[in-house]
Amino acid sequence: MTLASLEGWLDNAAFAVLFVAMLAYWSGLAFEKVKALPIIGGVGMAIGNLAMAALLTARWIEGGYFPLSNLYESLFFIAWGITAVHFAAEKMTDSRWVGAVTSPVAMAIAAFAALTLPDTMQVSEPLVPALKSNWLMMHVSVMLLSYAALMVGSLIAIAFLIVTRGQAVELKGSSVGTGGFRDRKYQLKRATNSLAVDRAVENAVTEQIIAAGGSTTGGSTAVLAAPASVVTKDTSTKSSAEDTDSTLSLQRLTLADTLDNISYRIIGLGFPLLTIGIIAGAVWANEAWGSYWSWDPKETWALITWLVFAAYLHARITKGWQGRKPAILAASGFVVVWICYLGVNILGKGLHSYGWFF
Repeated sequence: MTLASLEGWLDNAAFAVLFVAMLAYWSGLAFEKVKALPIIGGVGMAIGNLAMAALLTARWIEGGYFPLSNLYESLFFIAWGITAVHFAAEKMTDSRWVGAVTSPVAMAIAAFAALTLPDTMQVSEPLVPALKSNWLMMHVSVMLLSYAALMVGSLIAIAFLIVTRGQAVELKGSSVGTGGFRDRKYQLKRATNSLAVDRAVENAVTEQIIAAGGSTTGGSTAVLAAPASVVTKDTSTKSSAEDTDSTLSLQRLTLADTLDNISYRIIGLGFPLLTIGIIAGAVWANEAWGSYWSWDPKETWALITWLVFAAYLHARITKGWQGRKPAILAASGFVVVWICYLGVNILGKGLHSYGWFF
């Protein structure tokens, strides 16, 4: 078996096992009592990761250079990065939701690379003079790893929005400090002029938690339902039926808190990698083209991507944003990353274009 035929077998195998992993994770969400489903999904992601690693290694041996010179190789590298970051996120959360949102993206990337790209774009070819540099490994690999981490962090933020049903949930302890979490709709503001009112609120909340089977000791406290005797201005105009439908269970609040925390941590990992990759690219551009920055479409969208996630981290660290608003910003960042990585490369004209359509 030649290396070329081995690569063709490995890319199809990676797509197949990632497809099985996606089905297993999705089924695991539907049938939570079946403990084997997330295990199957995890095994599928592991096999897919190894298959893509073997594919890239075979391409490295065949071409004699680090396999990041064309779209086919970069797609499998970023899919490999997503599966690698997936394991770190899944280990920290121990939640099926991580695999449920990361596996379809990794599978779609593998399917696009193996089944959609023309054969002429899948073969290994000699490097053009501009790519014959050690910066190829330094710049491109770091950029793609940053994309993978930012995508996984954004996907977990999307999972947070799904779990919370888009509600404004205030989380304490996700990125700064420690504390409890509670639905903002049921947040009871302390009366500064009456200690008696304050105690009445606390007693009402405690009774509701005990009635729901919760605990008032230790750690975080979640309000499962609005106390009947204490209603804030925000909830006084809402119907009781709407209040019941929008209430989140303690289990969902706990999961939401975890997803929000891990999304922040993964994006916090990807952002420094993106910064390093952009700096390395500027140095390489100066060596190859005589200019650190030329406002090429790829460079422009890399800057936009950096600004989006810089705004996300700034809002969380300095403004104390938690929950829905940063999750929406991270979800928009997922789209921006794809435009930066694939959109401008295929559709745009510039120094980084693959020239598939234009």
